[in-house]
Amino acid sequence: MVIRLPWLLQAVTLGLTIILVSGNPLFLQTGRNIKPVIKWSQPMDTWNWTEEPRNDEALFSPSNFTHKLPPTANETELIAHMAALKRNYSRLLWDSDKSSNLPLFVDKALKLLNLKQVYYEVEHSVMSKVSCTACKAGAGLLQHYMRLGKSKEEINKMIYKFCVSLNIQSARVCDGITRLFGSEVIYVLTRVTYGPDEICSFVIGDACGDVYNPYHEWEVAFPPVPKPPRHDLEAPIEKAPSFKVLQISDTHFDPYYAEGSNAECNEPLCCRASNGPALTPGGGAGRWGDYRKCDTPKRTIDHMLKHIADTHTDIDYILWTGDLPPHDVWNQTKEENLKVLQETVAQMSDMFPGVPIFPALGNHESSPVNSFPPPYISSPDSNIGWLYNELDAQWRRWLPAGVSHTIRRGAFYSVLVRPGFRIISLNMNYCNNKNWWLLLNSTDPATELQWLIYELQSAEFSGEKVHIIGHIPPGHSDCLKVWSRNYYAIINRYESTITAQFFGHTHFDEFEVFYDPNDLGRATSIAYVGPSVSPYYDLNLGYRIYYVDGDHDATTRLVVDHETWIMNLKEANLFGYPIWYKLYSARSAYMMSALRPDDWDRFIDNMTEKEDLFNLYHKHYWKNSPRRGICDGECRKRLICDARSGRSHDRRALCVNIEARIDGASPTPQTWRAWFYNGLSVSMSMLMQIPQVAYQIPKFVMGLG
Repeated sequence: MVIRLPWLLQAVTLGLTIILVSGNPLFLQTGRNIKPVIKWSQPMDTWNWTEEPRNDEALFSPSNFTHKLPPTANETELIAHMAALKRNYSRLLWDSDKSSNLPLFVDKALKLLNLKQVYYEVEHSVMSKVSCTACKAGAGLLQHYMRLGKSKEEINKMIYKFCVSLNIQSARVCDGITRLFGSEVIYVLTRVTYGPDEICSFVIGDACGDVYNPYHEWEVAFPPVPKPPRHDLEAPIEKAPSFKVLQISDTHFDPYYAEGSNAECNEPLCCRASNGPALTPGGGAGRWGDYRKCDTPKRTIDHMLKHIADTHTDIDYILWTGDLPPHDVWNQTKEENLKVLQETVAQMSDMFPGVPIFPALGNHESSPVNSFPPPYISSPDSNIGWLYNELDAQWRRWLPAGVSHTIRRGAFYSVLVRPGFRIISLNMNYCNNKNWWLLLNSTDPATELQWLIYELQSAEFSGEKVHIIGHIPPGHSDCLKVWSRNYYAIINRYESTITAQFFGHTHFDEFEVFYDPNDLGRATSIAYVGPSVSPYYDLNLGYRIYYVDGDHDATTRLVVDHETWIMNLKEANLFGYPIWYKLYSARSAYMMSALRPDDWDRFIDNMTEKEDLFNLYHKHYWKNSPRRGICDGECRKRLICDARSGRSHDRRALCVNIEARIDGASPTPQTWRAWFYNGLSVSMSMLMQIPQVAYQIPKFVMGLG
């Protein structure tokens, strides 16, 4: 997960605030000192992945094949009894906080031309036409100033000035954002040859329309090998050997977390000594973490890892799906992020000696955040080699030397775990629409997807089953539409080979189902989105345990069951000691006979029809946080649609039936909140048109013509 402030905030800050300044003469200088857009073309990529060595030697011999699986749905009475004991033990602690899930910006949303709404939407990746209009205005004005010949320093100074004057962030956050992101954003925007409509459709997605852009329309090439005949998946054999797998994601370790410091600092990250002492009773950071915008203290990570090592002594391997540094995105350096990487890798090695760990790269590991230039960006100031080379050095303790070439190229790799079973780790930052380098050309960055097809085709020829791991879920709105669409096609082509996918990033406990593009009623694959360790924000802390069909003649390599373990942060801070416990296991809680893609598809249908089942899912989605609030009809549609959307920015095709069914079951198809947000969107659109009339701003500046 990321505080999504960087270049879009700069664009929004500059664009919208200038509109507030009456009659700025800069708008009238479009005929003077115009600089042409730099002519830039992407260098040729000559990498031939087929000539590189491929890992074909099984990595490890598991010592544990016999694991006690979670109780099945036949033992639900026992589960209910245990849940009742838990409720009776801490009823007041769990139920006393009836806080709403309404955004904090609502009471100020009509001020500053809805800048607070834009901020909220950008931060949460829930975009509306408000953010789209703001993006177009900001991008158009940035390009306008570049054409006027304004220097990088002048533009950065203006960005800082408006950020501070409008109170969007504190002065130090505004300064850090400008310093870290300004140069690279300007570098990219001076080299793109298209305007705000195309830029914002690329970044925002659905809310900005589907604007055709030839620089971002591409398709991967499949080998001329027929897709194997489809066979219905059999459920894994009960009591067969299994692997026990731990997933840890989004730790966001904050080395500067300070107990008692100000947790209400009105910055992207609080609970640090630099935020000063608490200003109000109850405003201080908790000992073990905080529900507000705060990341994970070292003592909490230490306690969790020791708990896991003591409780789950029979783990066969670990999936570590990224986001190690904290959310201080305005204040990061390459050196600090590498230090966090080195310290956490050493900690994982010490706590789980001899246990194979398969890592994936998060979007926070780079500095600036989300900045992952493809290999053709080779200048020393911008090249990403500083991170990828260190990843190769650190991950080498778990991975074979043969994967070094792909890690150093793009931070992705393929490893044979056991005979017939392979794990492929993807760098999902090449689908990240906050990675502004992709504005130059998003065509299969680092040739990652074409390499993935090669690996999957080789696995198909060899009769291997594959698990894919990564950070950003491919169906999430942060994933580029064109990248997600190509990935979706790959999953469909190799549905007989890929038996599970594992991601993080959202901080919630959720999943995504993939469907046959030619038959959206047939589920083909399942992606598990593991919970975050970080409580950022309003969340309890969690990790995930999977039971995977193990080594036997009829193995499917499917996930047999999974369970989520959490620590209740409110209790931990109140009692002074954290208690980790199993929140639920999937088959038992959801009464599922197996966890195949079509089983999850039926579960989505059941959630659509049964409100009590959805409420249970919503509770688990929030890791039973006492701050989760109530999920109304619009919220319910969004969460269920998220579960059905393995393909990003295509919710109309994937979710129209679900939304209609929920609306049909509701006495009020549109909630007051939806009406309110829609009203804000309309008001924003109307307000954005006023300066065009009053100040005769050229349409190309606003990006609206």
